Amino acid sequence: MQGRLIYLMGPSGSGKDSLLQAARAPLEAHGCRFARRVITRSAESVGEDALGVTPADFQRLEGGGAFALSWRANGLAYGIPLEIDDWLSAGQDVLINGSRGHLDTARQRYPDLLAILLQVDEAVLRQRLLDRGRETSEQIEQRLARSRSFTVVGGASAATVAQEHICVLDNSGPLPHTVTRLLQLLDETRQCA
Repeated sequence: MQGRLIYLMGPSGSGKDSLLQAARAPLEAHGCRFARRVITRSAESVGEDALGVTPADFQRLEGGGAFALSWRANGLAYGIPLEIDDWLSAGQDVLINGSRGHLDTARQRYPDLLAILLQVDEAVLRQRLLDRGRETSEQIEQRLARSRSFTVVGGASAATVAQEHICVLDNSGPLPHTVTRLLQLLDETRQCA
């Protein structure tokens, strides 16, 4: 039986890394694997447990077919190692930290992926971005504008979410609540599959 690709996405600062870390143990206990992204961000950057590489190394890896998925966003390059295909073929679920802008391309390669959009109230998001201190004020405003373009709350947007098969997970509140809801969501979607 083929494993399921769980494609977690959300704006920078929405808490994806914190959620992945907090949900790791219970998900691993159920056989879920976590793919470590390759990013052209310095290893000194605080946050995600990713492999930092130079742009030249990233291009070499990408050109050599090392990635199942790769994309560019916010001035960085991101890659998901090809080993996820082996894990999926072995029947294991695989959770990746994906990109909202790359979802359509990811779905072409993995048509049955489970897309989960992590959202957070804009005021909370702004404060998280300020607190982590990685970006300038201008870069934060660019990230917030990009986040608004992907927000799927309210009226017609809810229909679009259902049509595109995207599960929305709010992370504006306490992290343990979001972890519990993520685990429930994965159980619910597995029963529907």
